[in-house]
Amino acid sequence: MDIDLELRFKKLQKELEKNFSEELDVTAILFLIGVQELGKGVQKFSKQEKTELIHVAICTLLEKSGFYTFIGKDEDGWPHFKLTKKLPYLDDKEQKHLIKEAILDYFEF
Repeated sequence: MDIDLELRFKKLQKELEKNFSEELDVTAILFLIGVQELGKGVQKFSKQEKTELIHVAICTLLEKSGFYTFIGKDEDGWPHFKLTKKLPYLDDKEQKHLIKEAILDYFEF
């Protein structure tokens, strides 16, 4: 476990929680990033839309590493990406590490 990464991530969580008054896990933070990237503000989302927002967040986060390329927005304003580099096999721990690093980078934290 990367202790520095975990400490920085906890610090980011505490900072974000000031605005939301509840503990935010990785999935909740991904959802927030997706909402931010969609750019339509806070609204009610269906279960399917919430899943798609998390996908938008992951694509956005992994775009900097060259795994995805933004290709534009559809007629409803939803961002779309294409896979440009195959993701390597990562176990659960490695996936969480990669996503947490990308989240910290996104927030420049």
